[in-house]
Amino acid sequence: MSNLNAHGRALRRGRISLPEQVYLVTTCTRHREPVFQHFFIGRLLVDTLRRQQHRADTWAFVVMPDHLHWLVQLRMGMSLSKLVHNVKGSSARQINQVLRREGPLWQDGFYDRAMRSEADCLHAARYLVANPLRAGLVSSVAEYSLWDAKWL
Repeated sequence: MSNLNAHGRALRRGRISLPEQVYLVTTCTRHREPVFQHFFIGRLLVDTLRRQQHRADTWAFVVMPDHLHWLVQLRMGMSLSKLVHNVKGSSARQINQVLRREGPLWQDGFYDRAMRSEADCLHAARYLVANPLRAGLVSSVAEYSLWDAKWL
């Protein structure tokens, strides 16, 4: 357990939240459990992301069986850590209730990368939307329904 906590602290080191900044966030389920391979459970996470509209603008996302990629722009007064904490906490409570389970759903911490330009955002969105294709889950992006992007 101490290795997980040390890893989470290392991920937070140097993290700064800037208002209006766009970030690519990646977070994984605990032990990479493929919780979101079930469509209904994946939709619960999508609904949680959509309920963040007052905190952030979602540019793109993809829900993979065991992780989430989220391209998100912070609103004024919102920190990235607090936003991700809200999403992970809210989705975990709801999903655990539906699955009749207890305990952590998500790994501690998350990865983030600040986007420098709109071109970087578009590249990141294309990358994450193609994730199910690269993972061999589908033969066409159109076959995967747990994603969205403002441009596409």
